[in-house]
Amino acid sequence: MLVLGIETSCDETGIALLDTKHGLLSHTLHSQVAMHSEYGGVVPELASRDHIRYILPLIQQTLLSANRTLSQINAIAYTQGPGLAGALLVGASVGAALSFALNIPAIGIHHLEGHLLSPLLSKPAPDFPFIALLVSGGHTQLMQVSAVGQYVLLGETVDDAAGEAFDKTAKLLGLGYPGGAALSKLAYQGQPGRFKLPRPMLNSKDLNFSFSGLKTAVLTLINKHELTSQTRADIALAFQDAIVEVLVEKSLTALSQTSIKQLIVAGGVGANNQLRDNLSTKAKLAGATVFYPELEFCTDNGAMIALAGALRLSIQENHTLLQPARSFTIQPRWNLAALSTIDHDSILKR
Repeated sequence: MLVLGIETSCDETGIALLDTKHGLLSHTLHSQVAMHSEYGGVVPELASRDHIRYILPLIQQTLLSANRTLSQINAIAYTQGPGLAGALLVGASVGAALSFALNIPAIGIHHLEGHLLSPLLSKPAPDFPFIALLVSGGHTQLMQVSAVGQYVLLGETVDDAAGEAFDKTAKLLGLGYPGGAALSKLAYQGQPGRFKLPRPMLNSKDLNFSFSGLKTAVLTLINKHELTSQTRADIALAFQDAIVEVLVEKSLTALSQTSIKQLIVAGGVGANNQLRDNLSTKAKLAGATVFYPELEFCTDNGAMIALAGALRLSIQENHTLLQPARSFTIQPRWNLAALSTIDHDSILKR
């Protein structure tokens, strides 16, 4: 089965073509970072217009790269939510239109489910069950994953997610947008141990997260010290140390409490080298294995949506009898854990 994946949840247009027998054939990505950096953050209306501008050329480019044609596609998978409403509408409308025109099924995919399943694109890939640490944009969650569509929420952020904390702290330090990568790069120049920032909810006896207080603590440091280049680097390192320690310890606790020996890390913050190094080292000492997606699949991309669509279709009985899309919906707000309590038919767009 040949599945076309379409991702337009925020500021990246991602297209991919996945063959269920031969794996990922091709994927393309257009990032809007340069455009939004002029405004210090994502401008939703501009994001939507940019998706409109690039989505069709990227589909053509992806097909050409894979040496395939539209007529060979068997199904469409598009991001249905969560995300920016206007951006989601672009991908959903194109996905539904192609479905109707080609007389093939279309399936709406949860953006975070795409991230959660993205390590399955790599080799070696984890087996079910596993624990998933999702650190993508405004989401920081720990999930127990028993199978595709069988998710139990173990813990989540109660305020700022890790990615939001990185971006807000980067802005306080005068770094550009997006701030997470810039802050991590600056942290390499930091002097270990000069500053010590709090580890929010580290000893909360649950698996929830809270990172908003770190921004306040960073602001306090900035107000107390002359912000030289070295001080900025030292603060960046102290901030990153705090975030990484909390993520690592909560993840290890989730493994211990569930007796599961596999952990996957997905989402943009999952590309952070310090997080990867610390988590892999401590998990190994605990007898567990950590799986990461390739760096190109940590950020938003069409490959993870195509994969999630293919896996969803594989567990849907009689999926070959599904009708092409005649309408579509989007869900800008959508709880990932809810996927475990709804019938699979409800996310298939007929």
